[in-house]
Amino acid sequence: MMTAIIFILILGLLIFVHELGHFVIAIRNGIKADEFGFGFPPRIVGAVKSSKTNKYKIVWGEKNVKSKNTIFSLNWIPLGGFVRIKGEDGGSNDKDSFATKSAWIRTKVLAAGVTMNFILAWFLLSIVFSMGAPEAIEDDVKAKDAKVQISQVTDGTPAKEMGLAVGDHIVKVCADRGVCRTVSKVEELKSFINDYKGKEIIVTVKRGDDISELKGTPRLDYPSDQGALGIGLARTAMVEYPWYESIGRGLSAVVDMVILIVTTLFSLLAQLISGSKPAMDVAGPIGIAIMTKQVSALGLVYILQFTAVLSINLAIINILPFPALDGGRIFFIIIEKLKGSPVNQKFEQIANSIGFSLLLLLMIVVTFHDFIQFEIVDKIMGIF
Repeated sequence: MMTAIIFILILGLLIFVHELGHFVIAIRNGIKADEFGFGFPPRIVGAVKSSKTNKYKIVWGEKNVKSKNTIFSLNWIPLGGFVRIKGEDGGSNDKDSFATKSAWIRTKVLAAGVTMNFILAWFLLSIVFSMGAPEAIEDDVKAKDAKVQISQVTDGTPAKEMGLAVGDHIVKVCADRGVCRTVSKVEELKSFINDYKGKEIIVTVKRGDDISELKGTPRLDYPSDQGALGIGLARTAMVEYPWYESIGRGLSAVVDMVILIVTTLFSLLAQLISGSKPAMDVAGPIGIAIMTKQVSALGLVYILQFTAVLSINLAIINILPFPALDGGRIFFIIIEKLKGSPVNQKFEQIANSIGFSLLLLLMIVVTFHDFIQFEIVDKIMGIF
């Protein structure tokens, strides 16, 4: 239940901040926002300022509201929010319509959502650095709270079968005859695993506040880039920074993540175009929900980091020049400036409809992939 609440809060925050960006820039540039909603319809209740009394009046349910002012609504589906901007899809030539504004103003409104997602990520990562962020350190560095954590778990390996997960803190390892070793350095753990290849070992891990003992057998034969268990390891320590330094580090972390995500995205597209199997997985809503559960067990710092990464991903995806996305609509504005006249409105609407349909199809495919990857059907059947 807690995982579901955290998942809804994260998703809601990302969408709400994005829509808030569109809303604020539209209002600041003289464009009317018909409605700004908390959550998605159907509407529970709304409030709109009266043009005569200058006081807010309450509107219940889905009652149609005609007003020169914005109606602020509370809606039933708690997943972020939305903004309805006047003339956003054409059909209005009024002075306060989106369609009648200059290309520069329209571009600013469309790009504002993406910008807010980047700012949110910067803000969250700045908090993380000020609270104390986990940083990788070498084995020879002295640190009071240093620990060895799992940075990667490869599918189809003993580590995956054992139930080891990214972020797990390895406390100790034991083998037969009660041979145990407390883990404080990466090389110590690697040496122990190599000494007991082909034999069962017990790995004690701390995941959040929970401590578990997981059994598995390191492989005798394995790919050179995986290791006997199939895990990546990092020695980490919590490092705190003063607030003024945290702001700079937060911005630097956002830039690094943007470069990494864009590079990964281009690599994924290149692999898809060439027909080769992608080397990385794409997670949909179910995958993100499962990752939320894993991250939630590790603590607040990791939840904030995870939210920041999702916010950056949302921003990058939205700015792509694909119909139905903010980037696609900006692309049409660029074409308009190049050709010296607006793009045919019917053509743009058709392109956006097709783009939306393709995005919906992609979401279905990715969700289906999540069902297979995370064995959701088998887990549901296991209940009965």
